[in-house]
Amino acid sequence: MPAKRPPVPLSRERIIDAALHIADGQGLRRLTMRRLGDALQVEAMAIYHHLPRGKDALMDALAEHVTTVHVEPAATWQESARAWCRAGRAALREHPGVLALALTKPPRGRAAIAIREQIDQLADAGLTDAPAAVRALRAYVFGAVAVEVQQSGWAEPADDDDEPWRPPSRGGGSPGADADFEHGLEALLAGLSARG
Repeated sequence: MPAKRPPVPLSRERIIDAALHIADGQGLRRLTMRRLGDALQVEAMAIYHHLPRGKDALMDALAEHVTTVHVEPAATWQESARAWCRAGRAALREHPGVLALALTKPPRGRAAIAIREQIDQLADAGLTDAPAAVRALRAYVFGAVAVEVQQSGWAEPADDDDEPWRPPSRGGGSPGADADFEHGLEALLAGLSARG
């Protein structure tokens, strides 16, 4: 008889991964601490050891996870801005089940550090009002992804609990979504360039 494998230790990373799996596969409304505990094969109370504020801390952690991106500095601020925007869009599209959290939770922890890094990179590359530019770029990325979600049918049903969850098709919006995103990004960069 084969030896029984020891359980994988519970960690913040395992909790977040399992929560993302539930949110992306079943919808954010179905992400409960009990369901998360079942997925991790632990009592729900064990999760509180890693996230003492419970569900609030979990929601903050998920938002932080999908909004934290890092990009290497490029030769120009425009190239850096493009890289940040594309990375941010990819991260949000990877987990559309938690897009609502990304849109509503203020940046904290690693996400706030990444925003500071983006501001510093753009400023070091010669952009005059980097903080305002980063706010505009983030607003564009979040808005663009929200429109993709709306148009592609990724979003969970609004009110009907009986309607089955339709899992999001990761990374795939409408065929013209990439072109639309790039067109809008270039227009925004042109506007920022004209400002200074």
